[in-house]
Amino acid sequence: MSVRNTELGPLTLVTYNIHSAIGTDRRFSAERIAEVLMETQADVIALQEVPLGGARVPNVLAYLQSVTGFTAVPGPTANLPQGLYGNAMLSKYPVTAVRTINLSFGRREPRGALDTDLLCNDHPLRLVSAHLGLRPAERRWQIRQLLEKFDTEDMPVVLMGDINEWFVWGRPLRWLTSHFQQAPAPATFPSRRPIFSLDRIWIRPHHRLVKVRAHNSPLARVASDHLPLVAHIGG
Repeated sequence: MSVRNTELGPLTLVTYNIHSAIGTDRRFSAERIAEVLMETQADVIALQEVPLGGARVPNVLAYLQSVTGFTAVPGPTANLPQGLYGNAMLSKYPVTAVRTINLSFGRREPRGALDTDLLCNDHPLRLVSAHLGLRPAERRWQIRQLLEKFDTEDMPVVLMGDINEWFVWGRPLRWLTSHFQQAPAPATFPSRRPIFSLDRIWIRPHHRLVKVRAHNSPLARVASDHLPLVAHIGG
């Protein structure tokens, strides 16, 4: 397997579980989520737990698109009577392809990944954004499904999202590290006093990853139960 040597230029990537835009004060506010995203100065944003509109569900993604001016890509994983719900992406750069990966496991909550190709500074980037399950066996199966999708990479690829892996030495993280190499993992959950690194960003080739940090602003500590995770990518 080889990855094309392309110059992406500096990029800021963010993954953020927005908890349906319900903050730690139990108040719904898409406006706060938008403000936090603007604080990060991101170029590409992967979102999880996003209300995508319906009979009784606001379309938070549409609102965030209107505020940022970015291209919005919905990736619903659940079609409930009240509306759609799931993953999403916002991108400053053109989106050239969109795929979805079904990661639903048995009768557990539906899960999935949003698999996109972007054109960043005239160079291709594949970005896969995932939200994994709560049970260890579920996550092991989901990671195996994801890694199979990376067998024929011919461009830089990013895997990011809410991995929900509590066990630092668990098999899912070992498998991911083996494929992508070790990446910094600041704690992002719970947002008020983060102690768990549930949200992750990996990139291949690894040398493009310059810095990873949790965006721990006063507003971010209230807007969701997760903090945004920010990665700075170099050329």
